[in-house]
Amino acid sequence: MCLLKPGRCWINSGVSDERKFENKSFLGSLTHRPGVYRMLDAKHKVIYVGKARDLKKRVSTYFQRSHDSVKTTAMMALVANVEVTVTNTEAEALILEYNLIKQHKPRFNVILRDDKSYPYIYVSTRHRFPRLQFHRGPRKGKGRYFGPYPSTSAVRQTLNELQKLFLVRQCQDSYFSNRTRPCLQYQIKRCTAPCVDLISRDQYAKDVDAAIDFLEGKNQSVIDTFVRRMEHAADAQQYEQAARLRDQIARLKEIEARQLVSRTASKDLDILGFASNGAMHCVTVLFIRNGAVIGSRDHFPRLDGEANRRRILNGFVAQYYLGRDAPAEIILDCEIDDRALLEAELSGRMGRKIVIKNRVRGDRRRWLQMARTNAEQGLNLQVASNATIRRQFAALADALQLDAPPERLECFDVSHTAGEATVASCVVFNAAGPLKSDYRRFNLSPASAGDDYAAMAEALRRRYARVKKGEVPMPDVLFVDGGKGQLAEALTVLDELELDWLKVVAVAKGRARKAGAEQLFTAGEKTPIRLPADSSALLLIQQIRDEAHRFAITGHRQRRSKARKTSRLEQIPGLGPKKRRELLRQFGGLQGVIGAGVDDLIKVRGISRSLAESIYNDLHLDGQN
Repeated sequence: MCLLKPGRCWINSGVSDERKFENKSFLGSLTHRPGVYRMLDAKHKVIYVGKARDLKKRVSTYFQRSHDSVKTTAMMALVANVEVTVTNTEAEALILEYNLIKQHKPRFNVILRDDKSYPYIYVSTRHRFPRLQFHRGPRKGKGRYFGPYPSTSAVRQTLNELQKLFLVRQCQDSYFSNRTRPCLQYQIKRCTAPCVDLISRDQYAKDVDAAIDFLEGKNQSVIDTFVRRMEHAADAQQYEQAARLRDQIARLKEIEARQLVSRTASKDLDILGFASNGAMHCVTVLFIRNGAVIGSRDHFPRLDGEANRRRILNGFVAQYYLGRDAPAEIILDCEIDDRALLEAELSGRMGRKIVIKNRVRGDRRRWLQMARTNAEQGLNLQVASNATIRRQFAALADALQLDAPPERLECFDVSHTAGEATVASCVVFNAAGPLKSDYRRFNLSPASAGDDYAAMAEALRRRYARVKKGEVPMPDVLFVDGGKGQLAEALTVLDELELDWLKVVAVAKGRARKAGAEQLFTAGEKTPIRLPADSSALLLIQQIRDEAHRFAITGHRQRRSKARKTSRLEQIPGLGPKKRRELLRQFGGLQGVIGAGVDDLIKVRGISRSLAESIYNDLHLDGQN
């Protein structure tokens, strides 16, 4: 079976679950070629993924009598099966390993919990008058992308500077195309008003090119260009234009004076600092762009077993950079095993040379120390945050009279607008805070529209049917947003599913509907629980309730927006794009189609009487017109 493009066929082998794993016969049949191996437990769940230049030699080391690593010893005690995939090269094995770790998230691999995409600056170069804009997500648009930046604030600060320097527009295309006079941005000298042709296309293109050069770090080139343009404008007696260019040059020099002066001013680097307390690990990525520090971001890789800086950084670099753009240099806290392999793979992907170093001097050494300091600070803050969450979980156990602090909490909420596009949310918290990978939304059926109780019951029934089957972990406490009615619905659903022993709490806002006045309704209790406004348990309940509300309303708005962008004609069976287009053309729009009778609809080419009756009935359902 070929798992990649033609010419890269991989062989998948493993041991059947129906018989006991025999490592001797398995190892004897292994090849010396490169590939990827997967360790599976008794439930056939992948618990570790690794790559090897020589599969036979690498996998054999796991079946020795003793291991130097505590992690390996613990892992091998759980291994019930091993599967391998043979590849042509070690580079192919590296990519497959990355994809499998992303897919299975094995407990004994280094896993990045923060997989949020980074923001970029996007220049829509294909537009007649390009704009500069904030961008996050897939980079599929035609144009130039600059980044990644460590945070949205870093992007917005840069955009603000660019707007002052180059007066390039940042407005939406729809806003731009409908202007009849200059907007406020023109009045405050943040734009040259290309929307109303107050600047020529060629002149505007020069400003865009200068902005791109600035983003690429070519500051002196930009200044030289502006000087030539200023002199040319002055010679042509275009004094207003010359004065504007003079002010831009002064602003550029001011920014240069603020930036870090470095021998690597034209370089982009990422500096990775590392800190660990044994149980928790922090990797800080310090972003250096054009010789200046533009920010940092902390990551907390998950890893079962003992801390090993070299192993954690090796796994982090592969998981982090194989999924995004890489700068010209990556500076690490220590040497890693796959340095040469990763350099070659990243260079091939980026189309330019990528260097990974750990022995550095000068500015790079100072930046590395800065990254280490930030990693230590990030680790301390995370530990303090986790300690706060643990105290909140302990306080919650006391407030709800639980035998022990809970380990997993779930909360449900429902959002809709007059019954339209009803969505329910389920958010999950554990001792580390929000577990966003386990969040779920439920698009509810029309039968539940407008009925909060029925909507809550449908969402709970769909969720806990899976919980009962073992497909989803069981929470220790279930919260529902609402009062006695929502509590009754939850208890009824759980009783149907024979899960009536689960602790259920309904969180009502109280008569004042103010934070701190919440009432907690539980099964078998006639009076609600009222916690002090400063209670740690109540703060945790408020946080999970608000998160469920945010997640539900976001899903509802997305569903409602999608529904409103969809024509009612698209929902009629048998009415394809050509017939819809002809209907709208003949009747001048949807309202014309709605006002037409069956005999009128038949006159349109391709519309039979039965289809015309279907169109008429669907558009006039429930008396709507």
